[in-house]
Amino acid sequence: MKVHYINILLFSLPLDILDHSKNKSYTTPHHTPKIPTTRLLCECELYSLANYNNDPQMKKVMQQFENRTSQRFKEYDNRMKTTRQKYKDKCDKEIQKIILKDKLEKQMEQKLTKLETKIDINDIPTCVCEKSLADKTEKICLNCGMNVGGGVTLSSGVLGGISQALISAWKPAAITAAKEAAEKAATALATKAGMKAVKLKIEAINTACRTDQGFVNLISIVKESTYNNGEALVEAAKKLIGDAYKLDGGRTTSFYNTVIGMGKGDFYIGDFGEIGKAAHDTNLASETTALTKAKVGAVNTGFESSISSINAAIIAIVIIVLIMVIIYKILRYRRKKKMKKKLQYIKLLEE
Repeated sequence: MKVHYINILLFSLPLDILDHSKNKSYTTPHHTPKIPTTRLLCECELYSLANYNNDPQMKKVMQQFENRTSQRFKEYDNRMKTTRQKYKDKCDKEIQKIILKDKLEKQMEQKLTKLETKIDINDIPTCVCEKSLADKTEKICLNCGMNVGGGVTLSSGVLGGISQALISAWKPAAITAAKEAAEKAATALATKAGMKAVKLKIEAINTACRTDQGFVNLISIVKESTYNNGEALVEAAKKLIGDAYKLDGGRTTSFYNTVIGMGKGDFYIGDFGEIGKAAHDTNLASETTALTKAKVGAVNTGFESSISSINAAIIAIVIIVLIMVIIYKILRYRRKKKMKKKLQYIKLLEE
């Protein structure tokens, strides 16, 4: 290790000598040939101010730019002047309103202490165009109450009278129509009863004479046009039997003799017309009475229900009108009180 230290220390000595030596090989000047100087295009002053000022085209472009710029600045200034003036006027109006409102409020507080201890700025009278929604609604309600209270009360009575008069005029016609309908229905029922009575007699003939010579079922001859007419029944029976009643030697069948030929007896067809007519008349009277009573009663019931409905409608209208009149009176009282207060304020302001 000592040997190494000694070598290191001895090596630093020649380095120090070389560093302080004046005869350095790398600092010796050399003779180099002279290079001639040349001027390049890049060294010219292309962007100098003199070139712009002397060029007519550049002067024209610069002048156009300056003109356009100045014109735009003028337009901008004009717009800004208009906008500033508009906002200035608006601000002045708002300031005047605030000042006036404060002034009125102070005056009211000073002069109206003898009227009321509590002063509200909302009590100051405003212009008609500045009315609130509550004032407009109050005015509409006042008009409605005034118009409806007078007009509807009268018209409800008039309409009720007209309705009752119309129903009263309608009632006799309805009763007459009901009676006519009852008579038609009773006639139809009586006709069916008469036909039924005649058919019962013919069924009795069928039961008793079924085994007789030349028997024919005569139920089909009973119709609305024949049941109450004996001659019509006989003619219809002859037509239905035809030539079947004839026998040799000019004789007739026993069935024909029983129902037609003899001209009398319990099974003679000619007597059945009176039976049908009697049944018809009996049923017609009873059915007419019952149906007329039912239909006329229905008309009277409808008339009474109509009268009740009209009366209920009139009562409802009167109640609604009374409610509206009460609302009208309340709003009118409030309006008078408010107007009286405003008139007092106006008088004090005029003073």
